[in-house]
Amino acid sequence: EVQLVESGGGLMQAGGSLRLSCAVSGFAFDEIAIGWFRQAPGKEREGVACFSGHDNTTYYADSLKGRFTISSDNAKNTVYLQMVSLKPEDTATYYCAADHTYCSGSRYSYDYWGQGTQVTVSS
Repeated sequence: EVQLVESGGGLMQAGGSLRLSCAVSGFAFDEIAIGWFRQAPGKEREGVACFSGHDNTTYYADSLKGRFTISSDNAKNTVYLQMVSLKPEDTATYYCAADHTYCSGSRYSYDYWGQGTQVTVSS
């Protein structure tokens, strides 16, 4: 059974940091891509970052490069999203997604999703 479980969200003040985790089960880690997405109220779900288990490469939304870092612990089948210098506009529900694909910023490339974790950044 495929399962993705996010954790690590919370309430932070602007300028703070958070690390989100996505534990993946039911997949061979080296055969999938794992993406982080976020969705703010009233907005479309947008791609944030992606880790390719095929070749351990990473990709980022241009607007978030330098503040967000995606990493993995392949032994734990877990992908992390480190977020620094948080801004109120980073407030959203953050989701991880996975599939037998290569990294993509499109939500439609992934069939498997976690339940989401809320990140709220106050000014």
